[in-house]
Amino acid sequence: MSKDWDNVILLSADALRADHLSCYGYHRDTSPVLDELAEESIRFTNAYSASSHTREAIPALLTGKYPDVAIDSKYHLASDTIASTLSEEGFSTAGFHSNPFVSRAYGFDRGFDVFDDDLRMGQNKLIALAQRALDKIRNRHYARAEEINDRALSWLDSLDDDKPFFLWNHYMDTHGPYEPSGEYATHFRHERISDKEAQSLYQRAISNPASITNEERELLIDLYDGEIRYNDAKIGALIKSLRNRDLLEKSLLIITADHGDAFGEHGYYEHPRYLHDEITHVPLLVRPPGGGEEDVEAPASTLDVAATVADVVDRDAELPGESLLNATRADRTVFLQARGEDEESHLRRYSLRSTQGACFCERDLETDALEFTECHNRSLRSALEQHVEERIQIEDGGVESNEDDIDEEIERRLSALGYK
Repeated sequence: MSKDWDNVILLSADALRADHLSCYGYHRDTSPVLDELAEESIRFTNAYSASSHTREAIPALLTGKYPDVAIDSKYHLASDTIASTLSEEGFSTAGFHSNPFVSRAYGFDRGFDVFDDDLRMGQNKLIALAQRALDKIRNRHYARAEEINDRALSWLDSLDDDKPFFLWNHYMDTHGPYEPSGEYATHFRHERISDKEAQSLYQRAISNPASITNEERELLIDLYDGEIRYNDAKIGALIKSLRNRDLLEKSLLIITADHGDAFGEHGYYEHPRYLHDEITHVPLLVRPPGGGEEDVEAPASTLDVAATVADVVDRDAELPGESLLNATRADRTVFLQARGEDEESHLRRYSLRSTQGACFCERDLETDALEFTECHNRSLRSALEQHVEERIQIEDGGVESNEDDIDEEIERRLSALGYK
């Protein structure tokens, strides 16, 4: 398709659920920057992640493919990404984040000229050990949005003016444990609690959700909303810097999340591998240069991001998603999936969303039993059953991983983030 911009910028937030943003109807003013941006963007009100947790959601976002082909059996990247596509088209490419699950250790640097995952793997051993020790003292388990912005802007300033670029920033601030800093720690509550208390509460919410009182639940939500407000401000700072560099009007800007977070709505907290709305309904804003205010109610998927990029560069990528820039907003059905909690599990969960509603099922690969856990519409049930059969055939032909296990720095950060 023809276009009047040069660059593609993808900003994603970890664990950011759509219904906690004021531009998606939330009762608190959590997202003034995104609210303003939504007024000059295409806002997808019913966008869903292809999965409910980072290990499957980010691969789907970056590749435009369902997780069962985007990654191998040990979650290593197994498909080309947006970065690969754009690099082949002559774009400079860079990614900045600090989620160990999508680090170089899992192959996610593929296609990126610069890939900063905030890990010291491959650096001088003494420097790496010193940095790890400092991180432990500071209780640092991810890079704040301000740091991600600084690294991204430094890279942008190093580029030649005449070469298009692809920039991906992934922000971890809205991921637990919720530890908003400075003024944001008390933005939605009067009392300040220590990071240690916040971490302890978050870990207990995951391991023993029934123990969380109503007051503690409200505390978790207050802290989470504070992190959203912080993240929103830093996205605003990046957008202002892009404007000042005359880059915003030369770029296609896409803002979304890999998944959401739950607060006891279905008996669990954080984002275990279920497919309920709280952990799959994500924000999705698309701003072409000059803006383009529009609300789209038809279901959309994070798989559509890669399809949009392919559309921008006239690639016939044969992806399951659809371009978010298409003028037609016809109704459609989008599908979601997640492997079971145990990494050796034979359980698979699937779901769909359409304007007719939602449908959920589970499949045991050992017994081949398919159980519908929630589905009151016969046509939706039939559509999901057909989709599951197609995906199982594809997964059965998948490639096992021979990759080694990951180093202790990644294990430490994963533990701090509640994954271990």
